[in-house]
Amino acid sequence: MNAHVRVALLLAALAGVSAAAPTERAALFDGDPGWEGHNNRPRTPPREVRQDFGYSRTDHAGGEPGEIGGFVTPVAEPAYYALRLPRRTLRDRLSASGTFAAVGREFHVLVGLFNSRTLVGWRTPNTLALRFYGRGDVFCVYLEYATSRWRAGADSPRGFTVRDPATGSAEMRGFASRGVVHRWSLTYDPDAAGGRGAIAATIDDQTALCELGEGHQQDGATFDRFGLLPVLKQVDGAGEVWLDDVTVDGRTERFERDPGWDALGNRRNYRTGNVRPRFDFGFSPTRYAGGRRAGEIGGLVYRGDSTRPETMAFYADRIDQLSLDGPLRASGRLALRHAVSDSTALIGFFHSRDTLEVEAAARHSLPRGFVGAAIEGPSAEGFLFYPVCRLRDGGDSRGRYDSAPHVYPDGAAHDWSLEFVPTPGGGGRLTAALDGHASTVRVPPERAGENTRLDRFGIVTTAIDGNAQVVYFDDLRYTARR
Repeated sequence: MNAHVRVALLLAALAGVSAAAPTERAALFDGDPGWEGHNNRPRTPPREVRQDFGYSRTDHAGGEPGEIGGFVTPVAEPAYYALRLPRRTLRDRLSASGTFAAVGREFHVLVGLFNSRTLVGWRTPNTLALRFYGRGDVFCVYLEYATSRWRAGADSPRGFTVRDPATGSAEMRGFASRGVVHRWSLTYDPDAAGGRGAIAATIDDQTALCELGEGHQQDGATFDRFGLLPVLKQVDGAGEVWLDDVTVDGRTERFERDPGWDALGNRRNYRTGNVRPRFDFGFSPTRYAGGRRAGEIGGLVYRGDSTRPETMAFYADRIDQLSLDGPLRASGRLALRHAVSDSTALIGFFHSRDTLEVEAAARHSLPRGFVGAAIEGPSAEGFLFYPVCRLRDGGDSRGRYDSAPHVYPDGAAHDWSLEFVPTPGGGGRLTAALDGHASTVRVPPERAGENTRLDRFGIVTTAIDGNAQVVYFDDLRYTARR
């Protein structure tokens, strides 16, 4: 073999090694990267919002003129009308009561204790409240709370429910709207439920009980207001509600004159873009995620729905087609600025066509052919950052809630990473870490005939719809070819 042949074979071998080895790409977003976007920017205009509630000389909820309430719109932006309180916590005994009347057919409001400085999303941290939800001629009531760490609980199944005689299942009880006056009460005992704490409530002669979850009292919650506020999700059906004869910790206010309670955003008209499912994410000149320079990706990310193609969206970089036969890596910075129960944000590897395939029924929450990380969690745990995967024709694989790190929608910047390591015989281990705290899930081998293809990296929506998060990512590094 002559020298020219040996050199040619050596170059070919080196080229093969280079082609097989994973190559990472960096995206610092100092300028618009021109990534591919699909349904990620709004196609509809913002919605008009009207908030018009507070003190009034009307008498919808009591026998004499004078009450609080009015027209309340559920929306993401904070608004309230409330009594200032001395500092209260989950170590204190708490009580409130009064009358309630609904004039509107649609509404979604909270009545209870909250913290004026942490009105971020729903379930809103530092709250202990009754949630009134208007449904035409009746309304339903939910008893709920959330700690300072966004961990939450509610009264179901021991709530304001009624048994269906045919099936025996519990359904929410409907209370009459159209101006019918109801009496309500709300009490919290820190020593109940074996020391965990419990909330009891009544609507007329109906009762509900909600015991705090394990460790939730230790999370703590601080309350500095009692009053009325919209459910802070996204803009939805609005209507009139009224309160009178309110007693808080033994002090009664009959509203014979203006009490001068504290107010925020309760008398205004404006426009909001937070309308379900109005996506608005992609490149942004901001610096929320703590990158080295201004510029990042993210924004308002709702869950998608694989049965409705117009609600599936992504913003992503084109990469060489990869598979689960080799390693995958990604890392960067993130900041979660707003989040709502029943919301999810996904970042990772997916396929531009497979992931968007329309499905007859939304049986999986993850889109087809996705390998990455999720920000979500059950209400009892708040929000977690953990690994998730769905093979092209398989089911969901998820990290364990009890081992995943929490991420709070407080705008703080974090380091994160993602790594998939294949195992002999197929499948592998997928690990996601936030600030060095890692969670791992086993990815099962693909069945014969499957081939999970990955040709995009970025933000993509889920396959079952729900609420929204506002999240940003920066200083990304990710596998782009082998």
